[in-house]
Amino acid sequence: MRDKILNARPYPGVALLTTLLALLILIPAQWTSAEDKPQIMVGGVTPEEAMRLGEKMYREGLLPSGESMQATVKGDVPVDGKMFTCVSCHLRSGFGTSEGRVRTPPIDGTRLYSPVSKFREVLLVGPAAESMGGDLFRPAYTDETLAACIEGGVDPANRQLDSIMPLYPLGKQEMAIMVYYLKNLSVGLQPGVTATTIHFATVITEEVPKEAREAMLVPLQNFIKNFRVPERMERTIRVKSQRQEGGAGRGLRTLSLSVWELKGPTETWRGQLEEYYRKEPVFALLGGISTKEWAPVHRFCEELKIPALFPLTDLPVISATDWYTVYLSKGLYQEGVAAARYLHAKADQAKGQEIVQVYRDEPAGAALAKAFRETWESLGHTPPEAVVVAGDEPVSPELWSKIDQMHKQAVVLLWLNDRDFPDLALLAKDQPRPGLVMASYGMLGQKVYSLPESERATLYLTYPYGLPDESNGGYRLQIGTSVEGRPVPISQREQALKMNTLIQTIPSVLSRLRTFVYREYLLELIEATPDLVSGLNLYSRQSFGQGQRYASKGCYVVQLGAGAKPSLIKRSEWVIH
Repeated sequence: MRDKILNARPYPGVALLTTLLALLILIPAQWTSAEDKPQIMVGGVTPEEAMRLGEKMYREGLLPSGESMQATVKGDVPVDGKMFTCVSCHLRSGFGTSEGRVRTPPIDGTRLYSPVSKFREVLLVGPAAESMGGDLFRPAYTDETLAACIEGGVDPANRQLDSIMPLYPLGKQEMAIMVYYLKNLSVGLQPGVTATTIHFATVITEEVPKEAREAMLVPLQNFIKNFRVPERMERTIRVKSQRQEGGAGRGLRTLSLSVWELKGPTETWRGQLEEYYRKEPVFALLGGISTKEWAPVHRFCEELKIPALFPLTDLPVISATDWYTVYLSKGLYQEGVAAARYLHAKADQAKGQEIVQVYRDEPAGAALAKAFRETWESLGHTPPEAVVVAGDEPVSPELWSKIDQMHKQAVVLLWLNDRDFPDLALLAKDQPRPGLVMASYGMLGQKVYSLPESERATLYLTYPYGLPDESNGGYRLQIGTSVEGRPVPISQREQALKMNTLIQTIPSVLSRLRTFVYREYLLELIEATPDLVSGLNLYSRQSFGQGQRYASKGCYVVQLGAGAKPSLIKRSEWVIH
């Protein structure tokens, strides 16, 4: 039956001449010319192609033909396979989920093709293990029984599965591909993983100042060097790894970290990343820092399916579908969205006034302007005006006079950095100053605290972090003041605090990962991480969930108080988007 499932046809054995002729015909199709080895075919395609097509069936509900898979639930209710994909319940890793009393069992290849017994039950990992019941003990699946389960909903113990499990009447080729994919799902060692080590890398681009580099890198190196699995968990992992992997303590892998420094123009980064990865494959990227757009690193990770956790960037890729990079937030884009939502909610302040965005033709200002424009228009408003400063154009008093003349009494959004930010009095040279000026704390940083007190009344700031007076704000300040016992410059304390988010999040994840070390499972464990609230990290709240890739989802709008060391006065609640 296995040959039938894999679509491999035995040669006929009627007579010697017939056999020889058949061999002469089949040899070119069944043997590779390069290595002179037989080429196993799965449903008429190579194993690599079978895995690609099986992945589309599993994750997207699409047949090899591109058509939707058809299924039935509760016996006879027809459903579109795209609405009931395998991944939605069993997850990309195949390790399953558990919610309340509803359990979705693991269907990765290792456990499908192993028996479930009382002994085996205690070795399950992931959320599905929490509600494992004794009635699920069964023999190991075979290709034949797995095909019967997919089509008829009967397990190897001849028990009917829950009626909510979709049944898929697949053709011979389609079934062969699906069985092969599940048989190989989350099986074998991942790149960057050996029997003793999980290898990580972090990415730093050459323009990052030394102080910022150290604020990111030193805590990360410290974490990797000092990471230890809690003793009780270590004993459990050792027992599991001995039973499951056949080697003493194979689950107790150590961690290592490489630094990949990218140099030159961003268009050369991809080649550098590929060369680093060719020389030393890694399981995942941790942290990382750049003042430039993160897109080349993001695309590299997405295409090679390499997890990347919490890079320090103000310019992340904004995507609703990409999966392999988890960001702290949407960066500057998030501030632009918050500004639009704030002005929409305060329509009386901006009523009848033109809205003008002033930004330099560079990625940071452009990200803010794009986010504001898209959000503003989605809320039913006319597009804002734009004043774009060329890359080499100075921001001069003449520019502000021009804005005064062209845009009388406008709400002005100054998406400018600390070098370009103007004396706001220039905007009131020939007319009453604008009723409202907005700027980005993410672009200005510590510059905001030195703005003249006379300019603060009309200036509003988008502020993407938890406010200093929130609970345990003193703790946040404390953990951001030193790295390895050395003082951290105040300009870099936010970087150190951002790294604290990663260092808070991944220890429990890595502890649970020690036996089943798979990339998709790593990200699924991140998704299941409890929320981090203000006082333990830089942001007001960082929440996780299935499919979510931006941990912080909000922003405040604030103003500056009086005095030489102004406080931040909250003018909005946490604007969530």
